[in-house]
Amino acid sequence: MTRETSPPAERKQPVARNPKATHDYHILDTWECGIVLTGTEVKSLRTGKASIKEAYARLRNGEVFLDGMNITPYEQGNRYNHDPVRTRKLLLHRREIEKLIGAVEQKGLTLVPLELYFKNGRAKVVIALGRGKKQHDKREDLKRRAVERETARAVSVRGRR
Repeated sequence: MTRETSPPAERKQPVARNPKATHDYHILDTWECGIVLTGTEVKSLRTGKASIKEAYARLRNGEVFLDGMNITPYEQGNRYNHDPVRTRKLLLHRREIEKLIGAVEQKGLTLVPLELYFKNGRAKVVIALGRGKKQHDKREDLKRRAVERETARAVSVRGRR
C-alpha cells in the first residue's frame, strides 16, 4: 500500500493538559468524550488558547457537564464571541453515563479532565474518575518519582561506559 491509498491514521492534535490532576488524584478510570462547542470556541482551541487546570466535570439530570474550563475568546470573533468559562456539555454513551453516576455517588470520587485535544478534526476531552490524595500520598509519590529518576540516570550513565 502506498501512502495515498493507506487508511488515514488517527491524528491527535493536543490543545491542553492537566498534569496537576495526577498529582492531586488517584486516577481510577478514564473516558474519552466529545464536547459541545460553538464556532468561535473551536477556532480559539485550534490556536491552542485553552486551560483545563481548574476544570471539573459534574453530573446533572443524567448528563455530564464540564465546568471551569477556560477558552480564551477568539480575536476575530467580535460580537459572536463566547463566554470564556461557560458550562459545556460532554458527549458520552448512556451506558458510560450510568457507570459514572454509580461511581460518583461513592464517597470521595470526582470527575476531572486530564487532556483536551482534536482527534480527526473533532474536539475530545479525556475525563478521569479520581479519588483525592491525602498530603502523605502526594509526598510518597514525589519520593518514588525521585528514586525512579535517580535509578534511570544511574542506568543510563552505566550504559554509556
